[in-house]
Amino acid sequence: MRVILPVAFFLAGSLMMFSQADMPKPAYDFSLPREDRIKLAESAAPTEISGKATVYLLERSGYVKVREGTNGFSCFVDRQTPWNCEPTCFDAEGTATTLPARLFVEEERAKGKSEDQIKAELDQGYTSGRFKAPSKPGIVYMMSDSVFLLVSGNRIVHGPPHLMFYAPYATDQDIGSPPPGLSMPRVIRAGQPDAYIVVIPGRAHHPH
Repeated sequence: MRVILPVAFFLAGSLMMFSQADMPKPAYDFSLPREDRIKLAESAAPTEISGKATVYLLERSGYVKVREGTNGFSCFVDRQTPWNCEPTCFDAEGTATTLPARLFVEEERAKGKSEDQIKAELDQGYTSGRFKAPSKPGIVYMMSDSVFLLVSGNRIVHGPPHLMFYAPYATDQDIGSPPPGLSMPRVIRAGQPDAYIVVIPGRAHHPH
């Protein structure tokens, strides 16, 4: 399974349409107790960060702010597709730029709009200036052990904890087209305003 994870990240950045009958059960569970879902959002970053962050809870109606933070970060469970579960903590730059777009996506899903419709509206929002790409480097924490991604159209896989860095409109060519592998950086949502460079931290090796 770990061999296909770089592909999982690539596919998770696309808003694709599939027959509902072919899909697995969504990874995000709305039936979990409220406090458990808040803890899930906070699990994206170290407690020193998430404990002082603004927290958004994903409900069936969209996101609800449940705590105002003090450090500029915002933690929530993102879903690049309706079947994903992606605990995420944006820094202040992501909170000011990309977060409004993610809040918008879930609001539109709650209205019953298709993923194609939402993507078209999102693209138009970036074109019109309603949504803005990050204007400077920054970090997105996704260090939770509860990252689950839709891949190959009908499978959900467990993604490793990772870090992302804003890279508006970047492509793999911009980072040297690295070969596939968990130790290699990768661009997701390539060419889009909310593209990211993904880095999976390696495990420390301790001498015996």
